[in-house]
Amino acid sequence: MPTTTDTDLRHLARAVELAEEQPGRATPNPNVGAVIVADGEVVGEGVHERYGGPHAEVNAIAAAGEAARGATLYVSLEPCAHHGRTPPCTDAILAAGLARVVVASDDPSEKASGRGLGILRDEGVEVVVATGEVTRRARLVNQAFRKHARTGLPWVLFKSAMTLDGKVATPTGDSKWISGEASRRLAHRWRASVDAVAVGVGTALADDPQLTARIDGVRRQPRRIVFDSLARLPLDSKLVSAAHEVPLTVVVSRAADRRDTAALEAAGADVIVASGEHEPARVRSALVQLGDQGITSILLEGGPHLAGAFLDADAIDEVRLFLAPMLVGGRAARDPLEGKGVDRIADATRALSMSCERVDQDLVVSALLKEW
Repeated sequence: MPTTTDTDLRHLARAVELAEEQPGRATPNPNVGAVIVADGEVVGEGVHERYGGPHAEVNAIAAAGEAARGATLYVSLEPCAHHGRTPPCTDAILAAGLARVVVASDDPSEKASGRGLGILRDEGVEVVVATGEVTRRARLVNQAFRKHARTGLPWVLFKSAMTLDGKVATPTGDSKWISGEASRRLAHRWRASVDAVAVGVGTALADDPQLTARIDGVRRQPRRIVFDSLARLPLDSKLVSAAHEVPLTVVVSRAADRRDTAALEAAGADVIVASGEHEPARVRSALVQLGDQGITSILLEGGPHLAGAFLDADAIDEVRLFLAPMLVGGRAARDPLEGKGVDRIADATRALSMSCERVDQDLVVSALLKEW
């Protein structure tokens, strides 16, 4: 069984780095980076820049030209072998005459799962599958893609901004602004990298938000999702008013009045009915339906009531918290997560890993709860 060398790992790390620079650009396809090396020199690099466009391997081959013949391809995700919006990457690899392919991570989707690597081996291409830290890093780049491929459900990132004493709003409900301007710009980049942004109807009524990614270079806006059991979202809200330009989904329960849901649909919103006896069950029902619609990733922005229901439904995969240098106090001030919670610390949801970085005056604490 061929193994990776230190040189292989160095070039694979570059391929993964390229994938990391393209978060969400090709969704629902994965983020992929590719590097071609001939005689010790990098002769081509490529990424999957947009859904429906050429894959990373094809772009790297185009950049390398004739230098690809007999060279080694390093790719962060195993090459595809099926016809989708583009031809199989295995065909392009064979046509280019690449002699060796080194892969950082597997593709768990039903159409892939080793098929491409088997085809390449059968055609005489040396195939090496890496292990270790570079593999984990490559998988982390595509958590949304991997979760959706394995479960059919969207990957959920919970984001919140809180004070040093863990509050997201004062007792009067005021929350603007806890995080600083640099943190808010970063949150807009996160919006641009996901398929959808979700809030509860309480947040929608209190803030009348747009939930769009308002930064330069956004190729497509995320779908806006409002969990609104009784279909109370006003037709003149910013969310509904822009529904024909930016997709809007309203998640209602069976208790919603049909006239209200029909009015939302007439205004351009997509309405889905979540079933279940309690809110966590309705969250799970909604996620199944959203996953069936091709939503692979959701940025959950709250408020506390909805965030608590997601936690109780065991539906949160990662948490990113802005911690601002201020104190609010007050017993009635809002916490980031409500819901039922747990009775014992032993039953608490524990992070698999954590990291922290400074963003101007704020700290951003990231916690990975699940790996896919």
